[in-house]
Amino acid sequence: MIDITPRSSPGDVIGGGGRGSSSGYHRETATESDTERDFGHSIGGGNHHNQRTMHHQHVPTHSAFGDPMDGALSFYGSSDVQDDIPGIGQYEDFHTIDWQRDIARDRMRHRYIVKKRQDSLWDLIKGSIDAGSGWLCVLLVGIAAGCVAGMVDIGASWMSDLKHGICPPAFWFNREQCCYPAKQSVFEEGNCSTWKTWPEIFGLDRNGTGPYIVAYIWYVLWALLFASLSASLVRMFAPYACGSGIPEIKTILSGFIIRGYLGKWTLLIKSVGLMLSVSAGLTLGKEGPMVHIASCIGNIFSHVFPKYGRNEAKKREILSAAAAAGVSVAFGAPIGGVLFSLEEVSYYFPLKTLWRSFFCALIAAFVLRSLTPFGNEHSVLFFVEYNKPWIFFELIPFVFLGIMGGVIGTFFIKANLWWCRYRKFSKLGQYPVMEVLFVTLVTGIICYPNPFTRMNMNELIFLLVSKCSPGDVTNPLCEYKRMNITMGNSIIEVTEPGPGVYSSIWLLMLTFILKLALTIFTFGMKVPAGLFIPSLLLGAIMGRIVGIGVEQFAYSYPNIWFFTGECADSNLITPGLYAVVGAAAVLGGVTRMTVSLVVIMFELTGGVRYIVPLMAAAMASKWVGDALGRQGIYDAHIALNGYPFLDSKEEFAHTTLAADVMQPKRNETLNVITQDSMTVDDVENLLKETEHNGYPVVVSRENQYLVGFVLRRDLNLAIGNGKRLIEGISSSSIVLFTSTQPIQNLGPQPLKLKKILDMAPITVTDQTPMETVVDMFRKLGLRQTLVTHNGRLLGVITKKDVLRHVKQMDNEDPNTVLFN
Repeated sequence: MIDITPRSSPGDVIGGGGRGSSSGYHRETATESDTERDFGHSIGGGNHHNQRTMHHQHVPTHSAFGDPMDGALSFYGSSDVQDDIPGIGQYEDFHTIDWQRDIARDRMRHRYIVKKRQDSLWDLIKGSIDAGSGWLCVLLVGIAAGCVAGMVDIGASWMSDLKHGICPPAFWFNREQCCYPAKQSVFEEGNCSTWKTWPEIFGLDRNGTGPYIVAYIWYVLWALLFASLSASLVRMFAPYACGSGIPEIKTILSGFIIRGYLGKWTLLIKSVGLMLSVSAGLTLGKEGPMVHIASCIGNIFSHVFPKYGRNEAKKREILSAAAAAGVSVAFGAPIGGVLFSLEEVSYYFPLKTLWRSFFCALIAAFVLRSLTPFGNEHSVLFFVEYNKPWIFFELIPFVFLGIMGGVIGTFFIKANLWWCRYRKFSKLGQYPVMEVLFVTLVTGIICYPNPFTRMNMNELIFLLVSKCSPGDVTNPLCEYKRMNITMGNSIIEVTEPGPGVYSSIWLLMLTFILKLALTIFTFGMKVPAGLFIPSLLLGAIMGRIVGIGVEQFAYSYPNIWFFTGECADSNLITPGLYAVVGAAAVLGGVTRMTVSLVVIMFELTGGVRYIVPLMAAAMASKWVGDALGRQGIYDAHIALNGYPFLDSKEEFAHTTLAADVMQPKRNETLNVITQDSMTVDDVENLLKETEHNGYPVVVSRENQYLVGFVLRRDLNLAIGNGKRLIEGISSSSIVLFTSTQPIQNLGPQPLKLKKILDMAPITVTDQTPMETVVDMFRKLGLRQTLVTHNGRLLGVITKKDVLRHVKQMDNEDPNTVLFN
């Protein structure tokens, strides 16, 4: 017999005070849920609030269907709460978890372990191991995330350079490593004698029309090979490995189950596919997918520790820490990773999760630093060398960049959503590999002629944010004519842009248009694809162009009052700083991040002095973006896919009542179970005819006073085991949910199921404002709540009903709230 109930003394009533009923502590968890079934009349239960309940703290000892004192039969069991009970805490695919039940069950388990510590030394050791298992788990996740990120970075860098040429002395070296011994420049191919381009491999010169065509063809062929491999691997082995993964991670962390999304195959294919798709030269980044990869690692390691593996609510604490490690290794920004997890992806983030996330991000960054994939002495992606102060006047262009970032971000979101919707509902969606190959072919053909689009996006961002130093000939953006002029008693150096700067500005404008268009079509394809780096690139291009403009304005009109006294320094305006601020602005416009964005940006560049400009741009970007469109890219994709995500950031401002939303409506029948008048056959028929998650138990059909709530899974287990193991139970046996037997019982022995009854379901009255109900669903993580009037049961409100109602009130299609 599988235990599904707690033991209590004969007079105890199973229920609970506080946030969770103790019946929710140790019963089997229901597998049917409101998020996959289209139930207009779905019945569900929570854990909180009933006037007839008493609290008890007995340790469960696995008895079933009532105490032996009550005349029912006691079955096999053990007093160890950690015995492996098949299916406990588990949910079906595409279902919502019951936060209150899982957290309460963990509290009960913890209390049991603390009590057992006093029994023996072994129990004390087990208790200590259990207490430290969370820290050990995030330590392992951090180490694994750092190692995987290092491999992805090294592999992607090598394969990206393979499109241009190879290092004959050591083919496993990328171009930077190949040219490193002579300290030759990465950006000027002609300087590096050890690195051979493909034309040179075939015996041609490095320069000329013929070699150019050969290099062009090889570039496109390698890109097609990498992209086809990536798309084919995703399609054949792990369909969930496509895209960024952050919208799904947000949904999973809000309490939704997507089986296989964080599995080992997804981890493997996402890691390999990410290297391939980045190497193909597609307009995508590897930062978003790193969050998915780290979450996969977190999910896998959580199964090593039963405390987390068997409890979905506790598992999400590890996943939140893993998401922080993902951003930490993607950017070399551990603090930004913790804040990203808190601000952007996590739904439930207690203080201990903050500490563990910090620890996990720290370990991941340390491991990644040991592998040094960024190839320089800094552990950050785009380290900036300048630290000149900015002047007050510059806040105007910084805020302008923020406004433009919000506009560009909103345009991108709307255009990308339009394309994704078209892909989803047209024949194009049936040919994902062909779409990837076509976009890769177009990207390769368009991007090769322009040196800025040809180079790796990370390299281009580094060029855009870096400072021009005298004599810098490798960066075309630094081709300035330098001259000295006398101003008052001082001689200052001014710079005039040379032809290289002007041609670079035109090329950058073209790059901006191409990259924006390509990102719109690329994000959402069936390959691993992130959005951070393309967004940063678009912003950096915009910022660098604005920075050059402001720089020339300052040098042309040095006597304007707001420059007075500032122009003594020749390096008054730094265009690279504008690139950093612009990058933050566009990324903020696309994702609507604020705090975590600023921290990520100053960790990314090492420019702590520029926090205020970054904050100004991030806030302007968010305000403009929110004014033009409510949702960031991730929330927009959650809505597009119909995930059941109840956003805690949005307010419900309507005046409807619980009675307006509950199912069934007043003139429809409600499926209930009576406490002492239905037979086993009646209950089995009800289970066959309906697909609800659970059923309210009432006094009688005529007198529908609420007694409690019973889960479908518990009923199925209890009836099956009762028939098999208790003599005298038949289809005509009465099912009892009370302590007392009927006065006249001439039929077969009754089946006593009071112990599986939750006598403290969360209930609201029919006059409760929906604003309160929505808050309960958000803050308590409910799956459903029962609606009563004067103690009589009227109906139920499920999470899906709430989501549909919110859509309806916002004049959107309520039928989109389904998992597609």
